[in-house]
Amino acid sequence: MIDITWEEPFCAEGNNCFRIGTDPAGNAYIAVSGQEDRPLADSRDALRALVRDIKAGKVDHLL
Repeated sequence: MIDITWEEPFCAEGNNCFRIGTDPAGNAYIAVSGQEDRPLADSRDALRALVRDIKAGKVDHLL
């Protein structure tokens, strides 16, 4: 398994909580809190943009 360092969960009202993490190589991951064993991987910039949009209220879910 990949050694991922997870940040604290981001939870919006009434929605799932998501966590962002990075591995030692600098790759970024996102997962539903509690399901960190099945993360999605993407570029750090793509994940940063997604989280900004979630926090800005532009999206309220990932799927």
